[in-house]
Amino acid sequence: MKSGRFCRANMGSADRTARCFRLATTSATGLIHRSLNISSGLSQLLQALSNPLTESHMITVHHLNNSRSQRVLWLLEELGLKYQVKRYERDAKSMLAPPELKAVHPLGKSPVITDGQVTVAESGAIVEYLLDSYGGGKGTPDLRPAPGTPERLRFTYWLHYAEGSAMTPLLLALVFGRVATAPMPFFVRPVARAIAAGAMKSFIQPQIDLHLDYMEAELALRPWFAGPEFSAADIQMSFPLEAARARGGLDAGRPHLIAFLDAVQARPAYQRALAAGGPYDLLH
Repeated sequence: MKSGRFCRANMGSADRTARCFRLATTSATGLIHRSLNISSGLSQLLQALSNPLTESHMITVHHLNNSRSQRVLWLLEELGLKYQVKRYERDAKSMLAPPELKAVHPLGKSPVITDGQVTVAESGAIVEYLLDSYGGGKGTPDLRPAPGTPERLRFTYWLHYAEGSAMTPLLLALVFGRVATAPMPFFVRPVARAIAAGAMKSFIQPQIDLHLDYMEAELALRPWFAGPEFSAADIQMSFPLEAARARGGLDAGRPHLIAFLDAVQARPAYQRALAAGGPYDLLH
């Protein structure tokens, strides 16, 4: 505005007219640059909104080798989300997680993820958080049946059954198996082995068989645990079945469970997760 008034007041002078022209041109150029900057900022904002996982805000999977966190990597691959992996190695003797994980979560266990300022632990909670936050978005599958359907109820059941019921006898089998082979004084060894063998025969293996027979019967009715379509419940159920195949007696005598494992392990997202997570010794 000032340059416009200067022009009108000094139209008689050629030098001042030229100066006026330069001022007006500079003013217009600055206005154009400011407009372009605003437009660029809006464009960047829209891009960030459409893709929330930028380099400054990316899901981090705190990944412990040979653990349940392998399922989290697989779920992220199925959803097509960007993520980064921070690796932790078990102690070679105790097989426990390293103390560094306690800096992420007070329990110092895996799986655990961080997403910006949010930290989420426990497999089922992580699955629900990722699906609630990112599932069903633009170009992202939901991996859940529709709400209010029988399939959705089965989805919720199997999502929590995996850790709440299926894993309990398998963990007991792992613990008592280590008791039987742990270093100990020779005079205690026969007693410890007898106790471990008795527990396996009278309680633990019958419980494992009970659950395996139940799951086998369910998969005889439908191809996936929740229904006709693959879902995140199948991702959750993969770990107890892989553990059962490794140390719980799951074999070709339960063909539907074996077919399920073969199908999930052949999925491209599963294979990408293996590449991201590294060696996974639960497989056979």
